[in-house]
Amino acid sequence: MIVWIVFIAFVLIFLALDLGVFHKDEHVIKSKEAGIWTAIWVTVALSFSGVIYWLFDAEIIANPTGLTPNNAVLKYITGYLIELSLSVDNVFVIAVIFGSFKIPPIYQHRVLFWGILGAIVFRAIMIFFGVALITKFEWIIYIFGVFLLYTAFKMLKSDDDDFDPKNSFVFKQIKKIYPVTSTMHGHDFFVKRMGINAATPLFVALIVIELTDILFALDSIPAILAITADPFIVFTSNILAILGLRSMYFLISRMLEKFRYINYSLVVILAFVGLKMLFSHYIHLPEWVSLTVISVSLVAGILASTLIKDKD
Repeated sequence: MIVWIVFIAFVLIFLALDLGVFHKDEHVIKSKEAGIWTAIWVTVALSFSGVIYWLFDAEIIANPTGLTPNNAVLKYITGYLIELSLSVDNVFVIAVIFGSFKIPPIYQHRVLFWGILGAIVFRAIMIFFGVALITKFEWIIYIFGVFLLYTAFKMLKSDDDDFDPKNSFVFKQIKKIYPVTSTMHGHDFFVKRMGINAATPLFVALIVIELTDILFALDSIPAILAITADPFIVFTSNILAILGLRSMYFLISRMLEKFRYINYSLVVILAFVGLKMLFSHYIHLPEWVSLTVISVSLVAGILASTLIKDKD
């Protein structure tokens, strides 16, 4: 329990420093700054694998699945790469949401900060129940596997060009529940006009992003649970990937058109993990196989997007 408290305290302290010190003065996040922060978060996440090894080697943390230190590290890195790769698809949606609600770049970091803070809470709840379900009812893993295969098929066939947050069910319900103003008021989420409190586009974008992340978690958490049911590894790999999502967004959101083949990488990853879940009781693949498939899929998608010229 102490290890969990220390990790959560570390996350909260860094988030406080992020908004209160590093980004105290609101400004547009340039690609160079985003690249530096992305490198920092990836380094922190990969370095944390050393902490994972130490915790399992010294038997400081509970080990319900009986992992060796080496296996624990491989599962952590694999889970982190899965969440990081699926976050790329989230970046596409966030860009559409910001564009739809006309959120100025100077305020986008603030929205993502609070969005990620909420995402951490929801992910923790979903991970807790996901691990509990798999531990208590082993057959749940087959449902997760079929769901991931369905998600991969849907991602392969879907066309996100028609997605418009302003026509979404969520936005329509928000307008029914609470007054919404169409104009920005600095970085404020709420404004009082003519004695009536109203939500600004900044708050609406935050809610839509928050709910969108929950939908993405329905894919990513079962995917990580296919790698391991160890709650600490699932939680830490998931959270550290989410914390790097903001800088990743500012780094690659301006290059979305260049990553037009990355969706096929995500399809391969989801399909592989789904099949691994379905055959988990019959075929036991070494952990390096999963890590290789995920890494090769991502690299192939990036190379294809870079090297193959767009016919349009």
